[in-house]
Amino acid sequence: MKNFIIKLLVNTLGVFATAWLLSPAVELKSFSTAILVALVLAVFNVTLKPLLIFFTLPATIVTFGLFLFVINALIIMAADSLISGFEVRNFWWALLFSLLLSIINSFLYNLGESRKRRG
Repeated sequence: MKNFIIKLLVNTLGVFATAWLLSPAVELKSFSTAILVALVLAVFNVTLKPLLIFFTLPATIVTFGLFLFVINALIIMAADSLISGFEVRNFWWALLFSLLLSIINSFLYNLGESRKRRG
């Protein structure tokens, strides 16, 4: 449970930072909305994403995995449609949001792992 809460907080910080970086095109109402977005994205990544990957496997193979970026953008847009305080302007901004969110989350996770090894 502790690990889940830590991952949720890291994802929340990632969502908040990414929305701040893309602020004219991505709007986030508050930090509590960022928590909700991170929670919804976690649920979608566990439930919806594997189904989308399975059904679009031929397109993913043909594009050498690049279609996974499209799936990530669609998941961001699905979260946008469910959460009222979170708005992404269009598909391209959702694609950029998912790319930046992945980079920021990776950086934050690596930062936490390096602290664990030192401490």
